[in-house]
Amino acid sequence: MIGLAVVLALSLILGPLAADAQPRARIPQLGYLVLAPLSESPSPERAAFLAGLGGLGWIDGKSIAIVYRSAKWNVELLDDLAEELVRMKVDIIVAAGAGAPLRAAQQATRTIPIVMVSSADPVAERIVASLARPGGNVTGMSRMTPELGSKRLELLKEVVPRVGRVAVMWNPATSNDLELQATRAAARPLGITLKLMEVKNADDLARVLAVLEKERPDGLTMFFDAKSTGYRALVADFAKKHKIPTIFGAKEFAQAGGLMSYAPDVVESFRRSATYVDKILKGAKPADLPVEQAMKFELVINLKTAKALGLTIPPSILFQATEVIQ
Repeated sequence: MIGLAVVLALSLILGPLAADAQPRARIPQLGYLVLAPLSESPSPERAAFLAGLGGLGWIDGKSIAIVYRSAKWNVELLDDLAEELVRMKVDIIVAAGAGAPLRAAQQATRTIPIVMVSSADPVAERIVASLARPGGNVTGMSRMTPELGSKRLELLKEVVPRVGRVAVMWNPATSNDLELQATRAAARPLGITLKLMEVKNADDLARVLAVLEKERPDGLTMFFDAKSTGYRALVADFAKKHKIPTIFGAKEFAQAGGLMSYAPDVVESFRRSATYVDKILKGAKPADLPVEQAMKFELVINLKTAKALGLTIPPSILFQATEVIQ
């Protein structure tokens, strides 16, 4: 009996120690690759992504480990950062932004699942085989909505009925061809003549602005790509100085002083992309997860800029706005 008592006592003492000695289960690692700088307090987009994960039970540091890598606007660093995430053997890479982060991630791996947050046209860019059946290691959210180009021209015409000549800044390497086609198709019925102006880098931007200063178009629009957001303050200030009404494909431009922007709700895209992470971690393959297109859109109007341009925004347009900058 004494021997049995000793065994029981030892089991009570050693039991917890043995349990503690067991290796803890590895939590999944998520690589988060982004072009923009990361601040201590998450941006609205990153906060939405984290909230989306949290709602599905994935908490950073507890049930998942997020590894952040930012190029801090240096596009040339993205390839190295993506390769670093691959060497770390993360379970998923989230390409947090359009264009460059996604291309860098895809070049770095064809096996690790990649969740894209805001691809322009993943089919035309040969990122996926089709929206319904991506077919590779990439899936996620697409902002492929060609009709946005025509919608922007219509909004510009409603606000500035006299508009006839519109300059279109675009990057042929990253812009959506379908969006360009839709913009062209909408121009003629609206009585608008388009002038396409390539902006692939800062030198192109300086050249284009010098031409616009001489020609003074009636309006200006700029297709969104990862680099163009870095030019938003320069373009918005130039347009305001020269009294050129503008409408852009990213709300950051209107927030920086552009007249208007009309674009997919990027915050919602970040939130929705968390569902792809959840499904993949639970065993789904990216090849079988259909790419989801944007369903929510934002019209941002800068009334300060409208006043500086001597424009009155029609009430019908103000009523549609999701954000009005006073």
